[in-house]
Amino acid sequence: MNVGFIGPGIMGSPMAQNLIKAGHVVSVYARRPDAAKPLVDVGAVFCASPAEAAMHADVIFTIVSDTPDVEQVIFGERGIVEGAKPGTVIVDMSTISPTSTKQFAERLEKKGLEMMDAPVSGGETGAINGTLSIMAGGKMEVFERVKPLFECMGKNIVHVGGNGAGQVAKACNQIVVAVTIEAVAEALTFARRNGADPGKVREALMGGFAGSRIMEVHGKRMLDNDFRPGFKVGLHQKDMRIVMETAHQLGVALPAAALVAQHLNALMGMHDAELDSSAIVKVIERMSGE
Repeated sequence: MNVGFIGPGIMGSPMAQNLIKAGHVVSVYARRPDAAKPLVDVGAVFCASPAEAAMHADVIFTIVSDTPDVEQVIFGERGIVEGAKPGTVIVDMSTISPTSTKQFAERLEKKGLEMMDAPVSGGETGAINGTLSIMAGGKMEVFERVKPLFECMGKNIVHVGGNGAGQVAKACNQIVVAVTIEAVAEALTFARRNGADPGKVREALMGGFAGSRIMEVHGKRMLDNDFRPGFKVGLHQKDMRIVMETAHQLGVALPAAALVAQHLNALMGMHDAELDSSAIVKVIERMSGE
């Protein structure tokens, strides 16, 4: 299949490489041409604009930073809509506003184009290994058309519902992840301040109901004081902003999510945007006088 790919970053580049390995013809666009070089080196065609990347594509993927970036690459100058032929599917794998996603889908439908939102979870490792969790929103028939491409990039692929449902699922994912990181940070700080070995406490908790992937991975990072990014504070803060903005629109109370959002804001104020979000433990430690 002819595929367009916009946004070959930490996540996007290995995702696109897996499409190439599966035999698909990939046209790639990146704001910084050097970001596309690893893909060009393995056979991708470099394009000068999103419109050019869309010109020969049956399906075009976008994975960029935030809602305005998605709008720009789709509808902006030399955007996807200027190059895509009728019937083309635009699959946005970014994490953006569910409300805006629905609006984008409506605008695209008026132009004879289909849209799916398909944000992912699994981090850089999942992107490299092709084991991402993909949460898809859009028409079922469009999902079935795109599913073989999703299978090149992920393992847990779920059609959640209509347009925007994938972004809702991703927001739910980020709520659970953020609040669980907060809980692990508080537990390990509590253990240490009580004179217990936090490493042994973590080991004990891993065998019970408190055991989780977050306890395993992020808890280890906290113990090792190793905050090299798997998922950066700056991106997690952006995701939680989307969560809280959407909750505000709907009048939904998310008190725990709001607390973690503030702790991520604090890390941004500490100039720690590039650290892994497990660095939330630094905020808890500072609040505890450490």
